[in-house]
Amino acid sequence: MDANTKSYPSAGSPRKKSNIAAFAIAFFSFACLGIPVQAQEETVSMKIDLVSWGDAIGGLSLKAPQSNGELIAMSFQYSKAVSYSGPKIMEIYKSGNSGLPPAPEMSAEDKSHQLMPLVAETPTTAENKASSPKTGLALELENRRKEKPTLVALAQLPSNCRRATVLLAPSDGGTYIAYVIDDDPSKLPMGQVRVHNLCTFPVAMRINGKNPQELKTRESMLIAVQNEQCMYELAYNINGEWKMHENNFMMARANQQTQMIVLKSNNQFFKSADGATGGFLQTVTLRRSPEAPAPAAPPAASGAP
Repeated sequence: MDANTKSYPSAGSPRKKSNIAAFAIAFFSFACLGIPVQAQEETVSMKIDLVSWGDAIGGLSLKAPQSNGELIAMSFQYSKAVSYSGPKIMEIYKSGNSGLPPAPEMSAEDKSHQLMPLVAETPTTAENKASSPKTGLALELENRRKEKPTLVALAQLPSNCRRATVLLAPSDGGTYIAYVIDDDPSKLPMGQVRVHNLCTFPVAMRINGKNPQELKTRESMLIAVQNEQCMYELAYNINGEWKMHENNFMMARANQQTQMIVLKSNNQFFKSADGATGGFLQTVTLRRSPEAPAPAAPPAASGAP
């Protein structure tokens, strides 16, 4: 049962005219797309983990598929990582469903809780959504889909990164919102835990009895773990009151990247056999072990037989 904790604290030389005209035209062209010039030109290379922020998504591909896509984004968990090298604005296509059953339509409440924390722009209400023009990646996706109908998402990847997690949440018209997490080892060291608040409420965590730290929506913090585990208390703020969600232990093995995500979802992934979700909020723990090195090639034969 949730316990009210109202007092739960928080931590916390002049150019030629022709050159100027050419620059202005180029800048305006990119500005109309709503994407920075640098993002258009820059290329990146990294490992990508696709994670579904809802039911599993099949038939995915990171290039326009000739037939059915082969990648699957599993529900709230890692599957097989894929190598990517290309534009910083990564295109994600969907063709087919990899044999998965069609996903049910999310309820309005679930869509609100799951999409709002993932949207960088200020969320629109149902009343003004139709009159609000799309901007940024949403506008760029709409434009690209006119020539690439199987394109379903755009993800802006970080620079100087070797590993990233891309969360895909279902949006309108069969498209997806992509939320990118920079998991380069310099940002998420082995043996530590990064906590993300991806619910619509402020949360606070107390680690090993120390002063609690408050996380607003889309904020995160890095926890240094000793002896591969820590004790935490998790609370959330609703209507101005802090309520305790859970007291628990969290493992963080020295040879793994670990992140904990706090969200609110009624997805089947979190339901027990009797249909209960086990609490007001839900948590997801993603663990990534280093990939095994490729086996060494056998030594070349030498000498006469």
